[in-house]
Amino acid sequence: MAEKPINPTLKQVLELGPTPAFFLIYVRIKEDTFTFGGSEYTGFIESALVVVPSLLVAMGILWMLTGKLSRMQVFTAFMVIFFGGLTAYFNDERFFKMKTTIVYGFMAGILGVGLLRGQSYLKFVMEEFLPMRQEGWMIFTRRLTYLFAGLAIANEVIWRTQSTDTWVKLETFAFPAFLFVFLMVQIMGLQKYLIEEEPSDAEPTKDGASEDAPAKDQPISTKP
Repeated sequence: MAEKPINPTLKQVLELGPTPAFFLIYVRIKEDTFTFGGSEYTGFIESALVVVPSLLVAMGILWMLTGKLSRMQVFTAFMVIFFGGLTAYFNDERFFKMKTTIVYGFMAGILGVGLLRGQSYLKFVMEEFLPMRQEGWMIFTRRLTYLFAGLAIANEVIWRTQSTDTWVKLETFAFPAFLFVFLMVQIMGLQKYLIEEEPSDAEPTKDGASEDAPAKDQPISTKP
């Protein structure tokens, strides 16, 4: 099914909205404790649980408007739901923090497998939006694989050694910003590999004939 057109700003809000929502809720209730079923839950865990329904609602709206969800969106939603459930069930915030490591590690692994097979799986996802020669795709994929692996390692180090406040801020702002800047720099640096559409030699006129072609009723001169 072809993706229906949607306002780019609205699409960005729906795709990225749950993350800042998590941050804002966490800032508001991080010092609070909630009791459910005889168990006490921290503000962090409550904030993490709010992400699950907000993400599902955002994805539902996005699917209704576009008629399509990417595999990565579905995978990310599954990971949020799965690790959000583990966080609540075991009342342990470490599960939600590990989610980021596993998501980045999974993407690095998938792209790495493609590279070992001499293929760019990234090309299958982005080729429609970024037409580029195979050499460029292999370079882009290799660099992005290293980035995802680095972010996975960084997340593990941060959540195990830093405070929850620090992790939340880095997860919400630093990681996405770094990834965005990295992608922009790579796209600009790989300009020489982009495939540009070649303009046609002659533009057709309103009646379908080429501007360079002689008119039907006009005699063609044979004089030298």
